[in-house]
Amino acid sequence: MSYIPTEASKIEVAGATVDFYKLEKDGESTYYFDTSKCGPPDPMVNAMCGLKVIKGTNDKLVMINHKAPGGLFAKLEEDISYETDDLGNGLVKITFSSNNASSANTDFDQTACH
Repeated sequence: MSYIPTEASKIEVAGATVDFYKLEKDGESTYYFDTSKCGPPDPMVNAMCGLKVIKGTNDKLVMINHKAPGGLFAKLEEDISYETDDLGNGLVKITFSSNNASSANTDFDQTACH
């Protein structure tokens, strides 16, 4: 079962090791990726690459993973907020949003993102 909407289009995200998808709806873009079958460091690397795309925008980033990425949450400082949803089958959905009013300047380049 895929948690990425079928109407989303595959896009290229610099440094990503999994496929990313973009869905535009009502003037807002949501980016999706699934690292539920990946081991470390792929979930963190792909999340950081996706977060670079949404930083400073009103867009959202949705990550499907096998667990909540606690190590990632600690790196987000005040730039990014997130919500987690348990999908009930051992997977978790994390929705990230940029906090445009934040004065923090999280460096998303400090990982393997190129």
